[in-house]
Amino acid sequence: MSSLLDKKVAGTVFSIQKYSVHDGPGIRTIVFLKGCPLRCKWCSNPESQLPQPELAYNRNKCLGLEKCVRCTEVCGACAITEGEDGKIDIDRDICTGCLHCTEACPAGALITYGEETTVDKALKRVEEDEMFYARSGGGLTLSGGEPFQQPEFATALLREARNRHLNTAVESCGAARYEDFKEALQYVNTLMFDVKSMNSEKHKAFTSQPNERILRNLRHIREDYPTLKIRVRTPVIPGFNDTEEDIAAVIEFLKTLPGDKVEYEILEYHRMGQPKYENTGREYPLPVDLKLDPAVFARLKKLVDEYND
Repeated sequence: MSSLLDKKVAGTVFSIQKYSVHDGPGIRTIVFLKGCPLRCKWCSNPESQLPQPELAYNRNKCLGLEKCVRCTEVCGACAITEGEDGKIDIDRDICTGCLHCTEACPAGALITYGEETTVDKALKRVEEDEMFYARSGGGLTLSGGEPFQQPEFATALLREARNRHLNTAVESCGAARYEDFKEALQYVNTLMFDVKSMNSEKHKAFTSQPNERILRNLRHIREDYPTLKIRVRTPVIPGFNDTEEDIAAVIEFLKTLPGDKVEYEILEYHRMGQPKYENTGREYPLPVDLKLDPAVFARLKKLVDEYND
């Protein structure tokens, strides 16, 4: 596909985050794409899960219906009513998702997660910080959600980024069609790939899907791209995969992969995304007091460090 055609390809993005130093080498700009096939109980970006734009409501910013009624005036479904505190309540069962209320809200209490954009528009945002990439070895990172839920858009973004001499990275949960990985990875410098558990039954219980496809995809990627820089990552979740046996099983699997040795990283459980569950009308799936013992994480990290050495 020509660069001219790639520039016009459109997709749905819910955030563009600048100056990241944790999502690939150097200073990076992350383009977050909507849509994910998994429903991980600890997901820190619940607004990424649905493929379409969706309504979010921050109650703390609402002015209250005594001061402002603009959202109720434009809601054709009558899904917005007055709550006990004078601020609005949203009946998401009858909300049609028209999102007119987000355009009307003057306080920013109602916002839209997700908007359609083109490859050219997204990359113009990324290129605004090009000077930082050159100095740090950074560039563009595609994340989500799962970027390959929008395979045409993701591939066009990566291909056009390479045409513009931008370093490229992808963060993936691994649950996508292998054909989409194979097409896109020729334009990728670094792949960050989640392996959450080697136990398929537990994997399904905590993410909604088994793990066979994910593990198979990683093996095929290593066969077709034996020298691609890959960093496998495991978020350590208490009660799911926080034992030495869990992490050792991932390490043993990584040792069987062909090609260059892949890097491995474990990530400490956090609840920073929890407020977004309330804002998007979801319940947080895990106990609010769930914590990862720092001593446990230290022991697991020692196993990982020994593998990476």
